[in-house]
Amino acid sequence: MKITRRTFLASSAAGAASMLPTVTAEAAIRDDSYATLIDLTRCNGCKDQDSVKCITACRTGNSDKFPNPDPKNIQDYWPQKKHEDWTDKKDLTSRLTPYNWIFVQELNIEGKPVFVPRRCMHCDSPACAKLCPFGVNHKTPQGPVYIDEGLCLGGAKCRAVCPWEIPQRQAGVGIYTNFQSFIPAGGGVMFKCDLCRERLAENKIPYCIESCPKQAMIIGKRIDIFKEAQARAAACGGEIYGMDENGGTSTLYVSAVPFSKIDQAITALNKKGQPRMNKVKNMLAEQSVVTKMSIGAPLIGAIAAFMAVAVNRNREDKK
Repeated sequence: MKITRRTFLASSAAGAASMLPTVTAEAAIRDDSYATLIDLTRCNGCKDQDSVKCITACRTGNSDKFPNPDPKNIQDYWPQKKHEDWTDKKDLTSRLTPYNWIFVQELNIEGKPVFVPRRCMHCDSPACAKLCPFGVNHKTPQGPVYIDEGLCLGGAKCRAVCPWEIPQRQAGVGIYTNFQSFIPAGGGVMFKCDLCRERLAENKIPYCIESCPKQAMIIGKRIDIFKEAQARAAACGGEIYGMDENGGTSTLYVSAVPFSKIDQAITALNKKGQPRMNKVKNMLAEQSVVTKMSIGAPLIGAIAAFMAVAVNRNREDKK
């Protein structure tokens, strides 16, 4: 079966009404789920080290998960005249990329340095998981939010609904490459921190936390981490970030510097790829976001269904 734009769009339209995607229930947060605490009073950006340890450990430990696209598959997203390719920026560590899942924002606030490690917040009720039209973003009972990279088509809706725009896209990889000449949705694969969920399953801690020389990052059961965050905030007369943001997260920050000032400093950087630390609402509570996603869901669901049929048919034709 030869797949063309005409046959693809015709099949997609015909099946759209009967292939509406459904949002699967994600794992509920429990007191014994994992949560992490990032203490900004302890992080010094590894200025006394030969490298930023959390970044180095993450990149080394997760290198086998990084994308390795065939150059000929890196094409513009039809019908657009653009694509996202980070292959020539694999060594970039000053922001999140498909090859860099944690970085440290270095800020100057009233003449004093503040270092802020940034990665996925692993939200309690993640909009990225709830609204992914392909159903490949998941929240586990242990706490991590992860992307099934083997099934992701790189539609980037997860990034669009993330208040911090955490997931990053790489073109030229994933199952999308089989259909990128005519598919009207997708664009590769989305990548981000998964809190080393495979290590957690083996009772090991994430690479970034294990490597921190200042113990600025810790992990533990949710109820214990929340208590520790409150105790540390009280001790330094500071604040907690992440407890309520986006409906609550599994990543908490403690800082003696008000987060409003930290957010102002981040904004002042005026650089792309710098997640803010402002007060954000729960994206799932924003009716406009849900409505916009729902409008596109029938077509995207049909696309996904047609893709599965087309792949199987092509394989049969080659036998």
